[in-house]
Amino acid sequence: MTSTDQSTERDLLAHVLLPVANEADALATARALEPYDPKRVTALHVVEKGEGVPDKTPVEQSEELAAESYAAVRTVFPDADTHTAYDRHVVDAIFDAVDEVGASAIAYRSRDGNRLLQFLSGDLSIKLVTKSHVPVIALPGEGSAE
Repeated sequence: MTSTDQSTERDLLAHVLLPVANEADALATARALEPYDPKRVTALHVVEKGEGVPDKTPVEQSEELAAESYAAVRTVFPDADTHTAYDRHVVDAIFDAVDEVGASAIAYRSRDGNRLLQFLSGDLSIKLVTKSHVPVIALPGEGSAE
């Protein structure tokens, strides 16, 4: 059943949270989102913390990676906000960031790679899509027809 009552409709593109992994990913993801003309964008970089085990990369290196990613997003969305999260679980960090920044939706682009990377990324994608409390927008990959 659909409703035409404007008071119950939400604008999915009012404030989009854009998780990015690195500079190249950030640029590709921002370009994939650009045609949809979101009103506001917040780029999110998650620094994976080890919780009792060594971090995958030093925090300083991860923060530099985040800064490079944010700069790439701003080449497409100059007014984009940024948010850095520190968590062991990337998907949980994304969900927490939605609430922290007040995002209306999450937009992401699946990552290419070998079968293992696709399996791991696919697992994160499934969690992102099935457990989110806001709409999740899967953006087309590079070279995809719209």
